Amino acid sequence: MTLTRRTATLGLLASGLAACSSRADRFAQAPVRVAEESLPTAPNAGWDAWVASYKGRAASRGIDRSIIDRAFAGAGYIPGVIERDRRQTEFTRSLEDYLSIAASPTRVTTGTAKLAQLAPTMDAIEARYGVEKRVFTAIWGMESQYGDRRGAIPVISATSTLAYDGRRGDFFEQQLTAALRILQNGDVAPENMTGSWAGAMGHTQFIPTSYLQSAVDFTGDGRRDIWSDDPTDGLASAAAYLRDAGWTRGLPWGAEVGTAAAAGVSGRSVTPDAGGPSFVVTRNFDVIKRYNNSDNYAIGVGHLSDRITGGPPIQAVFPPDRFGLTKDDRVALQSRLTAAGFDTQGADGVIGNNTGAAIRAYQSANGLAVTGEPSRALLAALGG
Repeated sequence: MTLTRRTATLGLLASGLAACSSRADRFAQAPVRVAEESLPTAPNAGWDAWVASYKGRAASRGIDRSIIDRAFAGAGYIPGVIERDRRQTEFTRSLEDYLSIAASPTRVTTGTAKLAQLAPTMDAIEARYGVEKRVFTAIWGMESQYGDRRGAIPVISATSTLAYDGRRGDFFEQQLTAALRILQNGDVAPENMTGSWAGAMGHTQFIPTSYLQSAVDFTGDGRRDIWSDDPTDGLASAAAYLRDAGWTRGLPWGAEVGTAAAAGVSGRSVTPDAGGPSFVVTRNFDVIKRYNNSDNYAIGVGHLSDRITGGPPIQAVFPPDRFGLTKDDRVALQSRLTAAGFDTQGADGVIGNNTGAAIRAYQSANGLAVTGEPSRALLAALGG
């Protein structure tokens, strides 16, 4: 979820717009997008009553009644949003697992291709905001898989459901009101204002308050459009945020210990996982954390930004996980399960829901205790 501040659109306007002049041609045909989840609404009298009360509060905050009515005309209570809110902290991934996803081979090759494909636009954004293009491209990859997963859940329904639920009611009512202001400003129509289950929107996943504070109209068409197939405004908004948060151009985010001195990087040391790689990080690492306050996230963005411009993989060896398995062991386990007819939907070494389900199916079929957990014994039983 992006937490950003107010930015100003400054400098190099002419060159920026010139670089973007061909965007209509480049995006005339929408790219193929990954199918995204759209959660159904359900009748809820409590939500109905809450919305009726909220509409008066929204009007008192300067939202036009016609905007309020139009926004809620197709909105509804979404039970699936509450389910996701309740289980979002269920799993805490190790840095090794996190980087296996954040800097996967596909994400690296796609990022490299995007840098080349959109070079004039990327160069113009970098020139205006003083943030290296590889960095805001990496954020794009982390936040929405380069636009393939921008979110398909109506923001008004999602934020009103979470505001009514009450666990973080004040926060999500603030997001709901901000979403209505975005509609009132004319940047997007209600039917096109979609995002994640928590209301994060567009290519670089801005929550509504962050959008109001930081989104920019880099293309100059009068709208700060982070939802369309053209990622320009979303990328520029992310770069503008980093600039405002204190980004220092030319300063690396950090480097793995052992390579930092040779790379000329100095700063403090960060070791997310005991026994795992350590990194020397700079002030720009802390700026990335303003986007998402997580060491793993900042390392993920930094490492992905290095990889998409030809940097090496992590050099240090990660220790075995709590099951005594290395990444190679986990990849082998997934491959053997799939070969045995228990499909893990890929072999990336990350033990997630699909692998857990495959393990449970194998255990059940072979009369074993059904735990869904990997082990060295399970790996040995699968042979190979």
